[in-house]
Amino acid sequence: MELIKVHDKQFKPYISADKISEEVKRVASEINKDYAGRKPLFIAILNGSFMFAADLFKEINIDAEICFIKLASYKGTKSSGQVITAIGLDVDLVGREIIVIEDIVDTGKTLSNFLPQIHHHHPASLKIAALLHKPDAMIHPIKIDYLGFSVPNKFLLGYGLDYDGLGRNIKEIYQLV
Repeated sequence: MELIKVHDKQFKPYISADKISEEVKRVASEINKDYAGRKPLFIAILNGSFMFAADLFKEINIDAEICFIKLASYKGTKSSGQVITAIGLDVDLVGREIIVIEDIVDTGKTLSNFLPQIHHHHPASLKIAALLHKPDAMIHPIKIDYLGFSVPNKFLLGYGLDYDGLGRNIKEIYQLV
């Protein structure tokens, strides 16, 4: 892994594809154990979580369903402060065991806006699975039940994370230089 340029910014290697794969398998193993004999519904938050959601779901060996919702709060390298719902849920959540899949939890604003919407539908349970968490950026406390990595409050790119639309297809995670 070497420095890469996306738009006008340089990024340095941060987390290798192998390390990401190890953590995804570990998180899936915890979920498989915790939900043995049950049938959770995974709700993946687009666009960023699509790679994590796909890799995680491939490692889930219990009966499970997955659906997607699009929420957004980023513009460029900064949070806009506004959470936009672009694609809504089309699945009944009443009495379901829900696991929300997020690529990254930083300020917590996106989930703090979205989780009450899920609670309104009276799920049996609600857990959060996130690949990345920036504890130093947290403004709205969110409990992450299944976490891959705690990371510093730096802008990250790759494995679903983008910079103004580019870089999601990079299989590693890079950090802004």
